[in-house]
Amino acid sequence: MKPPVLIFGWGNPSRGDDALGPLLLERVEAMLGEHPEWGAVELLTDFQLQVEHALDLEGRDRVLFVDASARSDQAPFRAGCIAPEQDASFTTHALSPQGVMHVYRQVTAAEPPPCHLLAIAGQAFELGTPLSAAASAHLDAAVDWTRDWLAGRVPGACPPDRNGA
Repeated sequence: MKPPVLIFGWGNPSRGDDALGPLLLERVEAMLGEHPEWGAVELLTDFQLQVEHALDLEGRDRVLFVDASARSDQAPFRAGCIAPEQDASFTTHALSPQGVMHVYRQVTAAEPPPCHLLAIAGQAFELGTPLSAAASAHLDAAVDWTRDWLAGRVPGACPPDRNGA
């Protein structure tokens, strides 16, 4: 049986701030043993979202997608409920979280679990660059938000019976 909570972080650790998704998962993994009240949580990471990841949503009560964002105007991060959407990524090898949810709906003929997207603002995405100081501070803020999300203390949580922006 799959854990009811999935946190999926993606990005390329060799591209500076693009590593924010996987880095958040490392931080959460370090905290899991200290917080048994969060229940069972599965952490998945990859370089990008793909069609196969739709099946990772199956059997979940809720899902958090985590990625770096080049939109510094939304620093330190933006978070919110997302809904299935057949966007332009649907026909590519790299999907958006909404595209993954859409594939899940198509494959299973069921609604996906409630999903949030946490997009952490980054600045430096060039190959070989280290994590920027700004992204490091944004990561700290995103970890705090994720701690609240895991504890069920996030205002405007996605309703259990539907997804919405």
